[in-house]
Amino acid sequence: MNTSTNNNGGVKMRGYEVLNNPFMNKGTAFTEQERNTLGLTGLLPSHVQTIDEQADQAYKQYQAKQTNLEKRLYLSQIFNENRTLFFNLLDKHVAEFMPVVYDPTIADSIENYSDLFVNPQNAAFLDINHPENIEATLENAADGRDIELMVVTDAEGILGIGDWGVQGVDIAVGKLMVYTAAAGIDPSHVLPVSIDAGTDRQSLLEDEGYLGNSQARDRGNDYFAFVDKFVKTAQNLFPHMYLHFEDFGRSTATKILNTYKADWPTFNDDIQGTGIVVTAAVLGALAITGEDIKDQIYLTYGAGSAGTGIANRVLAEFMQQGLTEEEARQRFYMVDKQGLLFDDDDTLTDEQRPFARSRSEFENASELTNLTAVVKAVKPTVLVGTSTNPGSFTQEIVTEMVANTPHPKIFPLSNPTRLHEAMPDEILKWSDGKALVAAGVPVDPVTYNNVKYDIGQANNMLVYPGLGLGTIVSQAKVLSDGMISAAAHALGGMVDASQPGAPVLPPVSSLREMSERVAVAVAQAAVDEGINRQALSDIPAAVKQAEWVPEY
Repeated sequence: MNTSTNNNGGVKMRGYEVLNNPFMNKGTAFTEQERNTLGLTGLLPSHVQTIDEQADQAYKQYQAKQTNLEKRLYLSQIFNENRTLFFNLLDKHVAEFMPVVYDPTIADSIENYSDLFVNPQNAAFLDINHPENIEATLENAADGRDIELMVVTDAEGILGIGDWGVQGVDIAVGKLMVYTAAAGIDPSHVLPVSIDAGTDRQSLLEDEGYLGNSQARDRGNDYFAFVDKFVKTAQNLFPHMYLHFEDFGRSTATKILNTYKADWPTFNDDIQGTGIVVTAAVLGALAITGEDIKDQIYLTYGAGSAGTGIANRVLAEFMQQGLTEEEARQRFYMVDKQGLLFDDDDTLTDEQRPFARSRSEFENASELTNLTAVVKAVKPTVLVGTSTNPGSFTQEIVTEMVANTPHPKIFPLSNPTRLHEAMPDEILKWSDGKALVAAGVPVDPVTYNNVKYDIGQANNMLVYPGLGLGTIVSQAKVLSDGMISAAAHALGGMVDASQPGAPVLPPVSSLREMSERVAVAVAQAAVDEGINRQALSDIPAAVKQAEWVPEY
C-alpha cells in the first residue's frame, strides 16, 4: 500500500504529493531510505518513529481531548492525513474508539458537519442537479483506485436524527472506517458517496453555512432516474464493487434495494443489517434459554424501514426453522404511532402492510392504540424497539412480559442513547434479572442481585463488515438470503450460554474475530449456492489473505 506509485498509470509521487496522500503517507515513520527515494529529505523531523511510537503519541493527544466530539475530530484529522496510523491506532483501542468513531458520537459529527468542515475525506459528492457529472465525480474521487466497496447515502433517514442532507456523508465515511477496522478491507479500495438530493430539514435550509443543496428533498422520478444512472455508472467503472446503501428514507430505501439486489451484490444496512444482528440476538438468547424460535411471539415498536426490515429478516428465520409463511406471520405484530397496524389503514406503506392484522382478531381492537395495550393483548416474548421514542418500554410493559414468558427478550435499539426505549439496567431491575437485553448503543455491564450482566450491543457493525468481506472474497454475483442467514447464524453461534449474565451477542472487543467468522460463513454460503465468481479451495485462508495488512 505505501509505495511511491499511485494507482493511475504508474505515475511516481514525490515530496509533498506523498505527504498529502493519506493512503501513502506514514509521516515520521518514513525510513531514511524511503525519504531519499520519495523526495522527503528535509521535509520531516530527523527522528524516524516506529508505528508504535506514533500510536502512543497520538493516543496521549486523544486522551487530552475533553469531549467525544473533540476526540472524533482529532481521529478524523489523523484519518485524513495517514490511514496507516489511523487504523493501527483504532486496532489497538477498538472497543474504546468505536463509540467515538461511529455510534453514538457520529450523530454529533453529522449535525455539525458544515460548521466543522475541513476535508472531504476522499468522498464522492453527487449533485442531483447535475446528473451529467456522475461519471466524472466517481472517477475523480476514485483517482485511479480499484474500488471494491462503496457506501452510498442520501442521508434522509439517519437512525435517531433523521434528514441531514449532505452532512450525512459522515455516516458513509464512518461505516467504511468500521469495514477496515473490523474486517480488514483495504481502505484504498473503498469509496464513500453522498447523493445530495436536497433536504427537508428547515434549519439546514435556513443556514447560510450549509454546504449542500438548499432545496426541498427530491423523491420523484428525477430522483430515481439519478440513482439509476449512478448505479449503472458505478457498475461500469467498478465491475467487482459491493454496493452498500445507507440511511435512505422510508419511501425510497426498500424500492432502491429491490431494484438492484437481484442482479448485483447489493446491501442496505438499515433494512438488512439490523435484521441480521437482531436475528443473531434472538438466536443467542434462545441458546441461553433453550427455547425454540418457533414458539416465540415477536412485536416491533417502530414501523419504519429499520423496524420492517428487522421483522422481515427474523420472519425469514422462523420460516427456515420449518414454519410456513402464514404460520410465521401469525406470530408477528407491529406497532407504530397509530398503535397496532391494521389492514384497513390506508396510510400503511408497502413494507408495513404484510405485517398488518385484521381487526376481527381482537375484541378490543379499537383500544390497541398504544404499546402497553398491544403488549397486554398479544403477549410477546420478543420486543424490539426502533421507535426513537425514549422511555416507551415502561415498567408496566416489562412486568407484563415477565408474567407471560419466563425470559422476555427485550431489545431497545433506538439511538443515540437519549432516544432509547429503556435502559438495560431498568429492564433488568423491572424483570428481576429475567429479561435478556440487547441495546442499540454501547452500555456498561449491569450488576443485579450480585450477577454481572454483560449487555450485547445490537449494532450492525457486528455483522456488516464480515458480510461485505465474505461477499468480496467470493466475488458473489448477488447477496443472497442464504448468505445473509449464514451471517446471522455465525454471529449468534458465538454466545457463551454457560456463563451467568452472558450477553446475547458477542462483545465489540471480538470484532475482528467475529468478522472473520461471518466472512467465512458468507463466502461458504456463496460457494454452496454456486453464485461465487472466484474459485475458492480454502475459504478461511482466502478470507485471511484478503485482509489488509498495512505496511509500517
